[in-house]
Amino acid sequence: MTTSTSYPMTVAVLFARADSVYKTMRGVDVYDAQRDARTFPGDLPIVAHPPCRAWGRLRHFANPRDGEKELALWVVDQIRQYGGVLEHPATSLLWKEKPLPEPGEVDAWGGWTLVVSQWWWGHKAEKATRLYICGVAPAGLPPIPFRLGESSHVIAQSSRRQKLRLRPEVTKAEREHTTPDFAEWLCQVGRLCVRKQVEGVAA
Repeated sequence: MTTSTSYPMTVAVLFARADSVYKTMRGVDVYDAQRDARTFPGDLPIVAHPPCRAWGRLRHFANPRDGEKELALWVVDQIRQYGGVLEHPATSLLWKEKPLPEPGEVDAWGGWTLVVSQWWWGHKAEKATRLYICGVAPAGLPPIPFRLGESSHVIAQSSRRQKLRLRPEVTKAEREHTTPDFAEWLCQVGRLCVRKQVEGVAA
């Protein structure tokens, strides 16, 4: 008897960490810094984590490489053409500069914004996150594991709050890593966002 194995449709993960959890997953084509996401040929739906330090609330203290800030602008165009989801901090200024739609709005590419907490998918902290999604409507998303309560850690807190010994901060690596459950959910969203190409233009 012949046994067949079913593999999920492939998605391209752009701007992953070198030690990313995505590299352990099936049906994922990962582009880290060494591979360079700009070599992506544009043949797959996308899950994107573009560098955010030049866009976040601490951008004045950041020291991004030349051209790093523009990577987020570039990947939005890729997602609008091929479908997918972009993840950035909730305070990212990308939404104002590109611009991207605010929650409740839909842009000319059918893209829209969802605000979530990565704590719902197992992050140690209540990491508020914006997702720009292009290719699937809100009603078509996989289930979102919303939960109430308080996380054990925080992303960052003032020195005064640190002295009070409130919830501890996550490490830099923990702040940057995507949890396995969130990575899997994002890939599910990406697979729903695949677009058919008609004469080089997204249908």
